[in-house]
Amino acid sequence: MEPRSRSATPDGGARERLPNLFEVLSRRTLAPVDLFSFYIYMRDVQRSVDYLDFWLDVSQHMSLCRHYVRELRRSVLISTPDLEKGAGSKRSSAILDHYSYPLDRTSSDQGPSGTARQPSKERERLSTDQRLSAFLREDNTVGRHSPHNSTASQKSEHNTPGSEQPPRPSFVANSGTGTPSLLNNSNNSPQHTVARADIRASAEKILYTYLLPGAEREIILPQGILNEITTAIEKQGRDDPEVFDAAKDYVFQAMERDAFPGFLRAKALGNIVQPSLLLRLILGLVSMFAAFWTAFILIFLAKSRATRCWVIWPFTFGVYFLASHQYLLDPILALAGYSEYTIGSVHRIKEPFVR
Repeated sequence: MEPRSRSATPDGGARERLPNLFEVLSRRTLAPVDLFSFYIYMRDVQRSVDYLDFWLDVSQHMSLCRHYVRELRRSVLISTPDLEKGAGSKRSSAILDHYSYPLDRTSSDQGPSGTARQPSKERERLSTDQRLSAFLREDNTVGRHSPHNSTASQKSEHNTPGSEQPPRPSFVANSGTGTPSLLNNSNNSPQHTVARADIRASAEKILYTYLLPGAEREIILPQGILNEITTAIEKQGRDDPEVFDAAKDYVFQAMERDAFPGFLRAKALGNIVQPSLLLRLILGLVSMFAAFWTAFILIFLAKSRATRCWVIWPFTFGVYFLASHQYLLDPILALAGYSEYTIGSVHRIKEPFVR
């Protein structure tokens, strides 16, 4: 007996199961259960891509905060030699020294609100992220640390959920094949120095885009969570990542409960997208009708068996298309090792366990 196939992951791990939502969001999976496929599913099937965009923007806000503190720590160490440090400089440098480990970590080490998936590291992760948020709150109050030559936060253009291109220009790019491809930038820090104003603008952009009533891409959250976030940003002046933790957890659980099971059924157990399913249903019904009609006509005309045997072809096409529609699976595509991203666009299946 051959050993069971082990599913390799981009970070060198292996699993003998289907991925979970955390692994998909962390870009640890391959096609057809990668983050880009999940984005298309949320956009075209669930019609709730705003929830996924909110998650991605909050994760990007966390990366922005880490980059800011990392650059701040570097500027303090460079501009303030040890012999010239005063009491305040020593205190600032000592505080910033605590961030060397968490700032070098990637978002893939975090759970819904940054919770580490490894139980032995959860307490350490919570401590470092809390220190990060605490420092940002203190730095916002003091208002004396800000690296120069910063770039302002860029506003992204958003399209409707049903548009052809996902509404995140920074999230996808044209791969040269006419189909947007996911940019794996989860581990890349911003290329330019980040100022405190950029963090503030990022937090306000998330608030005004997704959370406030009547926002451009408003998502449904419990009123208590909305009130806490609004008060923290608008009245308390906070912009640290902890502000969005409750909302991020709620969105993660909503996607995990309502969208992700259907995504696995469609992409891990099938290889056809919704528009293609409808097309196959129509073609299957037309083929079956043509097959029965032709068969009866040939019988009534008393044609020979050699002539009537050609009716096998429309029956074959009809059964093939109807079975593909029923089981969300094209057997020819499956044998060739391909899966549909969008109608007319197929990509090779790279996830070993799914293949």
